[in-house]
Amino acid sequence: MSPWSLHTWKRDGRSLRRALPTLTLLAALLAGSAGVAGGAAGAVERDVLGSGGLTQIELSSFEGAGEGASSVRPLTTSALRDAAAVPGVRGVVADYPSALYAEDAGTYDLTSHTLTPGDDLPLIAGGIPGELGPDEVVLPAAAQGTDFAPLLGRTVPFGYTRATGVASGTTAVIRLRIVALYDPSWQVDGPGVAYLSQDTAALLAAARAGQPPGEFRAREGAQSAVVVVGHQRHVAAVAKALQDEGFSASPVADRVRDLPGLFGAADLAMRVGVLVLAVGATLLGAARAADSARARLGQFAVLRILGSGRPELRRILLGEALLSGGAAGLAGVLAGSVCSVALTGPLGDLLGLPISRTDALPGPAWAAAALLLPAVGMTVGTLLGSREALRRDPYLTARAHA
Repeated sequence: MSPWSLHTWKRDGRSLRRALPTLTLLAALLAGSAGVAGGAAGAVERDVLGSGGLTQIELSSFEGAGEGASSVRPLTTSALRDAAAVPGVRGVVADYPSALYAEDAGTYDLTSHTLTPGDDLPLIAGGIPGELGPDEVVLPAAAQGTDFAPLLGRTVPFGYTRATGVASGTTAVIRLRIVALYDPSWQVDGPGVAYLSQDTAALLAAARAGQPPGEFRAREGAQSAVVVVGHQRHVAAVAKALQDEGFSASPVADRVRDLPGLFGAADLAMRVGVLVLAVGATLLGAARAADSARARLGQFAVLRILGSGRPELRRILLGEALLSGGAAGLAGVLAGSVCSVALTGPLGDLLGLPISRTDALPGPAWAAAALLLPAVGMTVGTLLGSREALRRDPYLTARAHA
């Protein structure tokens, strides 16, 4: 790099400094996308896959409204028994959604779900000793204006609906002991969810449908289920066997690693971003270098007449390119990191998982790419874009600009 590069880069408005804003934006987009995707992936690995998700398969009783939806096998008692009999399966836990509401004090109305092996609740009080008992429940610490902390460890009456006919029903009461409370911000199944044992959840869902529990489970079935596989290496084979038997089965590890929405978009953006940044910096460098050299033809011609050769002028331009690319890369990494850290709250709410600020920083490889690619692209572009202008005869150019 020529010692004149810093002087011309700072002082001359026609220098390659003009490429700085665009390069900074490209680098910031890459660094920000890498931070967002890295933060989401880190949260998934820590809170989902780390809690047993690698050995779990999710079954669903529906596959959407598209073609093939009617072929999905309902999760009835016999179907779940068949799923449990697949070689490699350790157990199957079905989810039967319903609702619990206030019987004595309070005005809450809580959705109820089975506590499955895939639910790694962030407990803040109490504990879950293995599986929940039929008379136990886990609640959020607070929901719909009700603080459940004073009720921890106590047996509380809850109301639930028992259908008595078409569009008619009555209130029944069930007494459950609150064994644990979890952080209300954890909303994977929605806000204000009560988690029950499988049998209790089925009892409430059956009552809401106006059927005995055994008949409901045999005819209507569960909404979803979690299949626990003995070892991670058997997950693919078990999932394939379940699909062959008509189940809508997907490994939890595949589902969370291919999350849609912001995580998926950010993951795609950072992969495409490397190519866009490299090509964009090169094209921008070529265009800016050609424009800058043409705008300073008279200045360069005088320098050549005074003894500076084309290599020296090229070093001046390359120095400006490195300064522009380096400054843009540094500013882009800082701006992208700030943006990704600022998005940890909204992203955590979207995924229902806590994301720390350090997790949202772009990884070393992506930060290095955002830092170095602008300078590399500008350098290559400058070499290509300045060739024509620097070939011109300096005396003819100086005479034309006299």
